[in-house]
Amino acid sequence: MSYAMASALQAAIYSQLSADAALGALVGSAIFDAPPAGPVPETYVSLGPEEARDWSTMCGGGAQHDLVISVVTSEAGFQLAKEVAAAVCDALDQPLPALSRGALSGLHFLKARARRDEAGQLRRIDLRYRARVHDT
Repeated sequence: MSYAMASALQAAIYSQLSADAALGALVGSAIFDAPPAGPVPETYVSLGPEEARDWSTMCGGGAQHDLVISVVTSEAGFQLAKEVAAAVCDALDQPLPALSRGALSGLHFLKARARRDEAGQLRRIDLRYRARVHDT
């Protein structure tokens, strides 16, 4: 197994989301790998936790990454959050930029979970994806 391509995978996903016009129309540049310090935008996208496991073959090292991309908003209701989540999904349905290390074998949507935070102030949709990468 190799975790060596994790940073390259994250950079490609971030680049894809940041370059998407439809997503940008909804959240501007509010796409982060962690919520920003200080004032937080009303609506943003955050690259979240991931788990990686071995996906090596006889031909070389590889890994399967299960990752979360979150949509967070303080808007009332889930409508905007669902529109942003749809734009994230549409962006990730397109081919990603080439990884700086390794190659992406596939990126697939697994599931989503929409919920309110415990105080009822924020709406959050966690989109779960599975990516498979191999070292080249």
